[in-house]
Amino acid sequence: MSPVRPENRDRYPANWPEISNAVKERAGWRCECEGECGKPHLPGRCANWHGRESVDTQNMVVLTTAHLDHQPENCDPANLKAMCQGCHLRYDREHHAETRRATRAAELAAQMETLWLACAQRGERREILPALSGVRG
Repeated sequence: MSPVRPENRDRYPANWPEISNAVKERAGWRCECEGECGKPHLPGRCANWHGRESVDTQNMVVLTTAHLDHQPENCDPANLKAMCQGCHLRYDREHHAETRRATRAAELAAQMETLWLACAQRGERREILPALSGVRG
């Protein structure tokens, strides 16, 4: 099973599995994070190895491939790092929060458009403004 979300598959090259595997091979199957995730790793790199028990959680480590610029289209080796799932999730935390905010804003805009059209069809345009003032982001 691929960890790539279905809606993002088209953003990855057809040979992504090979690219990802090469990054992990380059890393010697050890997490390459040196603190980019926000957690200090002393000394140097994160101590987690693919398929071994995590030094933090005692769960099995899954090595992933992180795009440092969060752009799946950019598969330059300098933009890719092998990261354990913990480091990768921490590294992407702000990016995921921004994506979540944008998704929620788009969903709210679509709901408001539907509400506006329904009210306009019934001739209730004046009544929508008080409803909008109660909406919280």
